[in-house]
Amino acid sequence: MSSTSSIKIKDRTFVPFIGRERIAKYVKFLANRVAEEMEPDEVPIFVGILNGSFMFAADFIREYPGDCHITFVKMASYDGLNSSGKVKHLVGVNEDLNGKTVVILEDIIDTGNTLAEIYEIFRDKNVKQLKIATLFFKPDVFKKELPIDYIGKSIEDKFVIGYGLDYDGLGRNLPDLYQLEE
Repeated sequence: MSSTSSIKIKDRTFVPFIGRERIAKYVKFLANRVAEEMEPDEVPIFVGILNGSFMFAADFIREYPGDCHITFVKMASYDGLNSSGKVKHLVGVNEDLNGKTVVILEDIIDTGNTLAEIYEIFRDKNVKQLKIATLFFKPDVFKKELPIDYIGKSIEDKFVIGYGLDYDGLGRNLPDLYQLEE
């Protein structure tokens, strides 16, 4: 862990959880796993889910050993510390995805509400295949019967910030992952 001290954001204290070096290993692992499963000469389209996945998507693309495209969609389902349960679809994909392999890059999957909306959005896009890669996964609260193809690290259901994840818009810029102090 690069940082050993707790940090305070607004009214909450967060303690070090996963350092940037371990995060980098999870990202590299995911990029290589996805590359291994692509057909020769296949150029996947990676879709980052904003805002949280911007750091993960950038690092993933740098680690991906083959040709690829990248685009982003923006969705929101959090209000402070709690998932609102309703995904607000904000910005969509404009690229032609017909017959292409699409790999969604998610920073974290917890309840699966955002994931369900992603499947809904891509249902009518006539993609060759839709794959999901998430850096972090909270299996204890995942409520959907949807496939997740690539998982960097499963974690407990604790609120985390850093590496793109936020608390009320703050903390995304932290290079390490912190979890809410109990």
